[in-house]
Amino acid sequence: MAGVFDIIGPVMTGPSSSHTAGAVRLGLAGRAIVGGTPTRARLGLHGSFAQTYRGHGTDLALVAGLLGMKPDDERVPVALDLAPGAGLEVAFELIDLGPEAHPNTVRMLLTARDGREVLVVGSSIGGGRIVVTRIDRFVVDFSGEYNAVILAYLDRPGVVAAVTSLIAADRVNIAAMRVSREARHSRALTIMELDQPIRPETMATLARVAGVDMALSVPPIALS
Repeated sequence: MAGVFDIIGPVMTGPSSSHTAGAVRLGLAGRAIVGGTPTRARLGLHGSFAQTYRGHGTDLALVAGLLGMKPDDERVPVALDLAPGAGLEVAFELIDLGPEAHPNTVRMLLTARDGREVLVVGSSIGGGRIVVTRIDRFVVDFSGEYNAVILAYLDRPGVVAAVTSLIAADRVNIAAMRVSREARHSRALTIMELDQPIRPETMATLARVAGVDMALSVPPIALS
């Protein structure tokens, strides 16, 4: 059944819920995954994004999200002008991810403030909704609609159990959990979508679990 945002779209600055509002949210997702405004962003535009990105303001919207703006922010049209002042260097390229990729897809190679490079691939799927499909080498399925925890760790017995026990002890309910791994006993990535926000103290404890090398808390990514 279609929801209200599928019919009338979100409150936004720009002409298209898919090419503008959804693109802002994809930028916000990338920003959340690297832990703040990146220093560099190489944005590869696929399909419809590549064909109409200037006319529909997709380029502006993606950068606005990376700068932390919401879809209805009046500064979205000048996001590219504001990027240098925020320490963000941006480059665009047109790419072809093949026929199986959603037409509104962006591949973001982001450099975090601490020098880490993170690859994030996501699509705008209509009505301002998004799905993140890849983080680095991991295939994921992340909508940004819930509070979430993203963990990278060594795939070995006990890590996931320790993490879920700590979350349960904090009386936070796990709505969905998806695990992706490079290979058996190699590096793995888990995304947990939560019904409640997780406390900073709990996140600090999760980061100290043996085998965990990245622990991020991601709030719901604003629709408006």
